[in-house]
Amino acid sequence: MSWPHPVQPITDKERQERIARLRTKLSDDGIGGILLGPTESLRYFTGLVWHQSERLLGALITPSEFYYIVPGFERSRVESLPKLAGEILTWEEDESSAALVATLLGPRKRLALDDALPLFVYHALASQMGPQQLLDGGRTIRDLRLCKSQAEIDLIQYAMDLTLEVQRRTRDFIKPGIRASDVVQYIDQQHRALGAEGGSSFSIVSFGEATSLPHGADGDQVYQPGDVVLVDTGCRIDGYHSDLTRTYVLETPSEAFAEAWAIEREAQQAVFEAAVPGALCGSVDDAARRVLRKHGLGPDYDLPGLPHRAGHGLGLEIHEEPYLVRGNAMHLKPGMCFSNEPMIVFPNRFGIRLEDHIYMTESGARWFTTPATSPIDPFG
Repeated sequence: MSWPHPVQPITDKERQERIARLRTKLSDDGIGGILLGPTESLRYFTGLVWHQSERLLGALITPSEFYYIVPGFERSRVESLPKLAGEILTWEEDESSAALVATLLGPRKRLALDDALPLFVYHALASQMGPQQLLDGGRTIRDLRLCKSQAEIDLIQYAMDLTLEVQRRTRDFIKPGIRASDVVQYIDQQHRALGAEGGSSFSIVSFGEATSLPHGADGDQVYQPGDVVLVDTGCRIDGYHSDLTRTYVLETPSEAFAEAWAIEREAQQAVFEAAVPGALCGSVDDAARRVLRKHGLGPDYDLPGLPHRAGHGLGLEIHEEPYLVRGNAMHLKPGMCFSNEPMIVFPNRFGIRLEDHIYMTESGARWFTTPATSPIDPFG
C-alpha cells in the first residue's frame, strides 16, 4: 500500500537497529531469548500487527536468531502482512506452541517474556520449561521503547497536528441540541478525512456536569447553552498515538469557570517548566499539586482538585512509561514523550482538563502542540 502522509513511516532499518539493541541486552544479561506476543512490542520490533486471541502468535528473538511463531492456518495471512523479514515457524492445532518455543530455545536457557502476554501463555511455557527458566521481560522491553527516535517523534507530531485541527473543527460543529454521540461521530469523520488510520482511536465528549467525570459519563448527553464542553480525542499514524483534550465554553464564561480554567492552565505550565532533563517524574506531578494547593484545591487527591497523575507516556500505546505520578523516581531523559494534563475536578459541577504533550530534548521540554489560550477560544 502507498504511504499517503508527508511524514515518513518507521523503516525496516530502524527496526533492525531496535532488534540489535535488544540482542545486546539479552547477551549482556545472559538471557537465551525473549518471546514477544501479539502486542505493541511485536509491532515495535518487527512491524507485524496482530491482535490477541486464544492462540499464541508472536516472535522469538535470541542473541543470534529471529523467528515468527505462528498458528499453521494463519501462515499465509502473516506472509501477506508488512513486517521485518524473518523465518516463520508454525504449530498446528493439535500441537503445543509452548513446546515449539522450548525446543527452539534449547535446554537450560532462560526465556524473558513480553509482559503483555496473557497468563495462559506463561502457564504453558512453565509446564514445558519450568517456571524458574521464565523471566519478566517487561523492563527490558520498556527501557528500549522509553526514549523515542526522531522518526517516532515526527510521527507523533504529525498525529498531534491532525488531532489539533480536528479539535478546532469540532468546536465550530457544536451547537445547542447536539448530542455527544453526534460529536463523536463527527470527530471520527474528520480524523478519517485527514488521513488518520481507522479514524479516531478514541473520543470522549462531555457536556456540563459530566465533564467532572475524568473519562466521561454513561449515556448520551445533549449540549445546552452555557454548558462546559470537554473533548478528549486522538488518532494513530503508523501506530503512533495522538491524544489532546480541550475544555471550554461557547458563551461568556462564568467567573467561577474562568478562574478555575486559569488555575488549570497555570498547573499545566508548572508541569512543563518542571520537566527538565534529569528531573524525577514524581517531582513533575508535585509541581502541578503545588499550584493547586496555592489556590486552596486538594491537597493530594482530594476534590476539588487533581484526582489522578499529572501525565502519562505516549507512543505505540496511548498510556505507557514514563508516568508523571507521585513517588516515581524515574529520571526524565531526551526522547521521552508524555502528556501534561493536571485535570481539576469540581464534583457535581464541572471538570477542566487541558491536555497537551511534551517531548524531552537535551536542552529541555518541547510542546507537541501549543497549549490552550482562553476558556472561550482555546485555539487562539
